[in-house]
Amino acid sequence: MIQLSPITQRRLYQFKNNKRGYWSFWIFLILLFVALNAKFIANDNPIMLSYKGELYFPVFVDYPETVFGGDFETNAEYRDKFVQELIVGKNGDEGWILWPPIPFSYDTIYYGISDPPPTPPDYVNWLGTDGQGRDVVARVIYGFRISVIFGLILTLISTIIGITIGAIQGYYGGRLDLFMQRAIEAWASLPYLYILIIFSSMFTPGFWSLLIILLLFSWLKLVDVVRAEFLRARNFDYVRAAKALGISDTTIIVRHVLPNAMVAALTYMPFVLTASITSLTALDFLGLGMPPGSPSLGELLAQGKNHLIEAPWLGITAFLTLTTMLSLLTFIGEAVRDAFDPRKGIG
Repeated sequence: MIQLSPITQRRLYQFKNNKRGYWSFWIFLILLFVALNAKFIANDNPIMLSYKGELYFPVFVDYPETVFGGDFETNAEYRDKFVQELIVGKNGDEGWILWPPIPFSYDTIYYGISDPPPTPPDYVNWLGTDGQGRDVVARVIYGFRISVIFGLILTLISTIIGITIGAIQGYYGGRLDLFMQRAIEAWASLPYLYILIIFSSMFTPGFWSLLIILLLFSWLKLVDVVRAEFLRARNFDYVRAAKALGISDTTIIVRHVLPNAMVAALTYMPFVLTASITSLTALDFLGLGMPPGSPSLGELLAQGKNHLIEAPWLGITAFLTLTTMLSLLTFIGEAVRDAFDPRKGIG
């Protein structure tokens, strides 16, 4: 059994004591688990099927139609009634198909609608379809997954860069700190949104290209916090004693000063994650984000704006999804801040 230190126990107690943040944490984990398993929840391929006594897993493997007795070498179109009849037989006694709860992927166009898209919610499309006839629920699930994964990767890399630069500035100080601080202030004064728009228009939009573009500015938010902690801690007695013993600067920074600075950095990370998701959504809304057709909450929000009168459910869905996600992350950030606040003790 892992024995936690008293300070860790106090932090866990403070985190749990913030009921709003604690329950937001569990709700967000549940939503993230659902989004990460989107293939098993919203997919136009079956999870599993049985054909002539053998099991197949189309959710993982693409099978050609000829495997099931068809004529084409292309991937089987499982939503086609002809293919379904090949698998289960004319009487439905030769095989079976296990479908996910939502038989649509983020790019599946539903041709069974009777009216021009976007169509209102019904028993097939629970939140209706968008302007291209794609299921809104499926696009929300996949869009939530991309937004969170993008935000987590961007937050992790930004935190590493921000902590590294802030540690170097704060620990060494002097002219190095002065030069780096002036350079950071000049870089931070640049028009952030305009530069993002220019870079997004110059390069082919994609997950990693957008990540690099947003990374140019997202690390700035943590530098000042970490720098202030290192400026304060570098004159402590234990740091001076370590220097007198001949311990290298790298060891002092990593083992002695960085743990204290990480407290401030950890309390700020949920808010960096929120800002990262918001930036991606804003670029997608402007049409400068993910490639066309990608599941994007910003693209769904743009469709809601374009169909505000005839399809209000699109804007409402995008608004509620973003509001819920960002509110949960904000509440979690508040709980983490309370957990690492030394002024808050156990009552």
